[in-house]
Amino acid sequence: MYYVMVEEKMKNVMRNIWKKNKGFIYILPWLVGFLVFKLYPFGKSIFYSFQNYNMLTAPKFIGLKNYLTIFTTDKFFTGSLWTTIKYVLMVVPVKLAFALLVAVLLSKTSKKTHIFRSIYYLPSILGGSVSVAMIWKIIFSQNGVLNNLLSVIGINGPEWFSPNLALFTLSLLNVWQFGSTMVLFLAAIKGVPQDLYDAATVDGVNKIGAFLKITLPMISSIMFFNLLMGLVNTFQEFSGTLLITQGGPLKSTYLYGYMLYENAFLNYKMGYACAQSWVLFAIIMILTSIIFRSQKHWTYYEDGGEF
Repeated sequence: MYYVMVEEKMKNVMRNIWKKNKGFIYILPWLVGFLVFKLYPFGKSIFYSFQNYNMLTAPKFIGLKNYLTIFTTDKFFTGSLWTTIKYVLMVVPVKLAFALLVAVLLSKTSKKTHIFRSIYYLPSILGGSVSVAMIWKIIFSQNGVLNNLLSVIGINGPEWFSPNLALFTLSLLNVWQFGSTMVLFLAAIKGVPQDLYDAATVDGVNKIGAFLKITLPMISSIMFFNLLMGLVNTFQEFSGTLLITQGGPLKSTYLYGYMLYENAFLNYKMGYACAQSWVLFAIIMILTSIIFRSQKHWTYYEDGGEF
């Protein structure tokens, strides 16, 4: 009888623990992953940025030397940063515009709309894979699929991976992955009240006017989010450069993310690469803060607040 009472009491204790902490228990896997794979590397990178560390020997504290080297003697830093800025300017506006255009087209309900939505979203799932990057390289090579198709209609295709065109060609791979951005725009457009469009029609506003005066202001908060995420992600672009051009030709696609990889894992300058990553972090933080400050002039929220 005593053991039965103890067992029942233990069950009640465990039941109470579960009720009080089940939310924490549910997020525990994510929390462990965040601490181990996010927060810990985040802190270690700060530590290593002040060290001379090549991953083969023990790190040696050198203070601000890594940061001073970046801004004084690193001959690749300025060029890589400028290349990355040009890449961001190529990718982000075009990706936003294209995603918005497709979202508007797909917002019209039809029997096959869901099929087209899936097709347009597919590149976002596949775009970062090794196989797709290799296919991209084959398509745009000198004797690749695209130039062969152009030759059929009498056009001599250019060298897509020449110093003048390589960055543009590489940017197309990122733009092609517009599915996630498009889905967010589509959801926002679907959320615009139909009453607003009906009122605009009564007032004689055409479709273009309704898009400019109703749709764009109503989805401006999603525009702000997509712009912010596009900026952050594009500044950190790495995989396409690694798999297709390796920063070439003539450093024309030498993006900042690839420079970090090269210094960390090819040149064994992990401490220096960590310092470069924190410089990139500071640049992104400055740009995002500017975007945040600008949102009050062009972003609409139903509650009148800000993001």
